[in-house]
Amino acid sequence: MSLSMHPMKPLSLPALALCMALSVHAPLHASETDAQIEAAAKSSYVFKNFLMDDAIKTESKGGVVTLSGIVHDDSHKQLAQDTVTGLPGVKSVTNQIEVKESPPASSDTWLYMKVKSALAFHRSTSAYNTEVELKEGVVTLTGDATSQAQKDLTTEYAQDVEGVKEVKNEMVVSGKPPGPTLAEIIDDASINAQVRMALLTHRSTSAFRTIVATTDGVVLVGGMAKSTAEIDLVTKLVSDINGVKSVVNNMVVEDPTAKK
Repeated sequence: MSLSMHPMKPLSLPALALCMALSVHAPLHASETDAQIEAAAKSSYVFKNFLMDDAIKTESKGGVVTLSGIVHDDSHKQLAQDTVTGLPGVKSVTNQIEVKESPPASSDTWLYMKVKSALAFHRSTSAYNTEVELKEGVVTLTGDATSQAQKDLTTEYAQDVEGVKEVKNEMVVSGKPPGPTLAEIIDDASINAQVRMALLTHRSTSAFRTIVATTDGVVLVGGMAKSTAEIDLVTKLVSDINGVKSVVNNMVVEDPTAKK
């Protein structure tokens, strides 16, 4: 078999102009998308409310995002990744964030941070009006509650944090309005990240194999549970996350006789 070579014909002026235009505008479009991703991360509810004291840098190239910087809590590293992963246009995330001076797992300082986060994720409790003290795994809650129901729910959420031994709730039901909210409009990526972290924070749901997706504030949850009570618990916790409008729970009860 023989191969024949044909000389290339020179491009016409219109074709040459088209090629030059494509070479100029294609990278520009990608650059605009990357700039939008970086701006969306910075302005997201999670970054403005939970990660505002962390030094996190978001750099996107062709939708491939690299996170770098320093945080002082390992959960913040994961929270940043979960948030950015859910932003429009993001293809993948490389998490190079360093955790500095993170307290030992299950220490009082570590538990304090987990309890405060658990209360902050839920709209029915007020991390702003709730003072948290920890001593040898025992949580003492003080501050103002808008109602007895809020006080009881604060106890429930704090008690359900992995590692907490006991909760003493000394909050006063004062009827005062909740504390200020830094961001009124909560983006889907932030909702999704909060849901994922909340389910990991609560010991009752931390081991669940769940899939979470959020669209316009509607959260779709899938995965396996051991009972309908567990499915109902997930719906309850997710429904109370900041920004969630409704929950579609498609979790199914795991068949104990099924082969693994």
